[in-house]
Amino acid sequence: MGVIAAFAGIYIIWGTTYLAIALAIRTVPPFISGAGRFIIAAAAMYAWLGLREAKPFAGVNVPLALFCGVLLSGVGNGFVIWAQQGIPSGIAALIITAVPVAVLVIDWAFFSKRAPTSRALVGTAIAIAGVATIVLHTRTLAGHAQPLHLLAMLTSVVGWSFGTLLQKRAATAQTVLSFTCVQMFGGGVFQLLMSFVDGEWQHFDVSSVSLVSWLALAYLIVFGSLIAVNCYLWLLTRVAAQKVTTYALVNPVVALLLGSIVLGERVTPLAATSAALVLIGVALVLFPEGSPRAWWARRRAVESA
Repeated sequence: MGVIAAFAGIYIIWGTTYLAIALAIRTVPPFISGAGRFIIAAAAMYAWLGLREAKPFAGVNVPLALFCGVLLSGVGNGFVIWAQQGIPSGIAALIITAVPVAVLVIDWAFFSKRAPTSRALVGTAIAIAGVATIVLHTRTLAGHAQPLHLLAMLTSVVGWSFGTLLQKRAATAQTVLSFTCVQMFGGGVFQLLMSFVDGEWQHFDVSSVSLVSWLALAYLIVFGSLIAVNCYLWLLTRVAAQKVTTYALVNPVVALLLGSIVLGERVTPLAATSAALVLIGVALVLFPEGSPRAWWARRRAVESA
């Protein structure tokens, strides 16, 4: 049940963060908002870990955790937020769906050297086709993407994918919480440095931050980071990385449903069909060796052994 709950966390919560990020960066510059989000979340985790044990980072490779933080919370998250200033959100969502594909390829080339199954490849292709249809249907591809922002999006995909595979090998089930704390701090510091490089502090006024942006940032800290990031990294200690990264395919579907519920957008039959394609594709990636019931039965057998 823990694995199911963690998947639900990254599928649903990270799907809602598209809206929260858009609200936060209305009055808070991208890298400043990301830095605040992850540094505050890391501080909260450190305080909690300190209450549980005297040496919360015992057994953690701190330099490696910081490097994973630069790749995941820094490049993977920060560059996406920054890039959304110059490219339509639909293009950003479509590019993010390349994460599972990037993980499959990078894992094959640099880590496990094991070729992905044909079923997983077909599932990924079907899911990407579904997301592409959603993006085209909602007409968010209008406009022209700036090359620098497009490059930032592609860099974020590579950074997040490498960070995912590296952390999967560096963190264990016993150290994942402490590793995550250090990782988020590293990503937050990286985004803080990028905020100076980007010159965000020259035109940022704290007094001009709206209540909506503050609430959105608080949501991103608690749900987007403390809950969802921990779910994601905890899953990496128990489930194949290719399966965990299927969140990138489901999140746009969640965003579509959120738009329907919160903003009153109409979900047409074509949109529903596209969402079904995503879910079917994800199922093929998650269960490459048979039915969901058989897969969960094998997991229970392994965990009880």
